[in-house]
Amino acid sequence: MTKTLADQIEDLLPQTQCTKCGYPACRPYAEAIARGEADINQCPPGGIEGVARLSALTGRPVIPINPANGIERPRPVAFIDEALCIGCTLCIQACPVDAILGAAKQMHTILPSLCTGCDLCVAPCPVDCISMSPRSEDPAGDATGWAAWSQEQADAARARHDFRSGRLTREKEENDARLAAKALEKMRAVTAEETNNAQELAEKERKRAIIAAAIERARQKAATPPPPPEKKD
Repeated sequence: MTKTLADQIEDLLPQTQCTKCGYPACRPYAEAIARGEADINQCPPGGIEGVARLSALTGRPVIPINPANGIERPRPVAFIDEALCIGCTLCIQACPVDAILGAAKQMHTILPSLCTGCDLCVAPCPVDCISMSPRSEDPAGDATGWAAWSQEQADAARARHDFRSGRLTREKEENDARLAAKALEKMRAVTAEETNNAQELAEKERKRAIIAAAIERARQKAATPPPPPEKKD
């Protein structure tokens, strides 16, 4: 199958899904570049090498990383201070690649091998128990851009992101279906109740009409004078 320009651009992105480019994920950024709506220098995790790769594909000139999107830096890994974690799950919801384990009101932990260093889990934490640290495989902390990231890691991160997106979509569709079913059931119950009420009202009206008719017959009978007595010969 022939790949579109957006597909080829996405293949050259580091797949950190960090949103620093100004788009919600790497794929929307790739599509924006393909449409000519975004520059090729909006991905700090890809660094200047990433700009060069996109330049070679698109024919656009190599330009420095846009500082509005951030700076090229050593790729970090998130760390949770488990003693401070309150188990709110906000970091789990924020992680774009399912690199955090935990449950509500339980301690959370980062899986370093899966973390893309996107920073997205830091801001939502209400107790500031998440920090970003140098990766163990880069103790000097000086490897940046693609020097700090392999294509295999990018492919794995992309797969996890796509799997998570699919799961969230399915969960939303299932929840929407449940809500729709509940709404339909409630509507049917209301309709049935209204029908019963209407039937009860109609029955009451019928009985009232019967009683009113009987009363009217009795009134007419009482108002009608009795016939004169018959004369005897």
